[in-house]
Amino acid sequence: MSKPVAVITGASSGIGKACAEVFASKGYTVVICARNPEKLGKVAAELRRKGHSLLEVIADISKEADCKRLMDETISHYQRIDVLINNAGLSMRGLFEHTDLEVLRKLMDTNFWGTVYCTKYALPHLLKQHGSVVGVSSIAGKKGLPGRTGYSASKFAMEGFLDTLRTENLKKGLHVLVACPGFTATDIRNSSLNAEGREQGESPRDEKAMMSAETVALHIFKAVQARKRDLVLTREGKLTILLNKFMPGILDRMVYNHMAKEPGSPFQ
Repeated sequence: MSKPVAVITGASSGIGKACAEVFASKGYTVVICARNPEKLGKVAAELRRKGHSLLEVIADISKEADCKRLMDETISHYQRIDVLINNAGLSMRGLFEHTDLEVLRKLMDTNFWGTVYCTKYALPHLLKQHGSVVGVSSIAGKKGLPGRTGYSASKFAMEGFLDTLRTENLKKGLHVLVACPGFTATDIRNSSLNAEGREQGESPRDEKAMMSAETVALHIFKAVQARKRDLVLTREGKLTILLNKFMPGILDRMVYNHMAKEPGSPFQ
């Protein structure tokens, strides 16, 4: 019997790279995908040195054709897809008033449409395996974060799509997990776009105080095995969801004040 196959987007760094390492170590064949050939190649080489079997595919998930090719190559090599982890994503920071609309389009194309495209072409194969679709979302997909309009909008859209997908396939054995890691030490803020669409180049947050990508990946693996529908990590994330349900007005002010304290905050 062939090993289960996990397809992971955005696997050249951060949570995606960590998921590739965890799933491979737990007996999965992994298919790793990213736009940057050099970074993805380093991840592939590291996994192969550890004796793991894998396929690396250079692809831009904001492009439908690339997503179809990713799934076609996976099936050509392994004849199955058991888990799809929609992890690739972009972030942003800037007030909507001053943000170029092209920034929002880029975030929607990657965070939302990338998830839609990959899931569309993986779905027939996932249904055969009674497999899992994972969307790596964010607390920003539960509560709109000021200065992150495009990011929050894309994550809200992703969650609405996955929630609907879960219900549509309720009787077909498809597992859908929405994972909200909270603030995690990854490269996403380093490559976050500013209001003009340029990379901000450095994180405004203390990465050392955050949950590691490896810890997040292990939680995602366990949630897939347990076929959970939601995964919210960090006390801050859980508290945000609770307050948003019962005291949304108070949370608005708390979130504003919290985000305004970031170095270089657009609210200052």
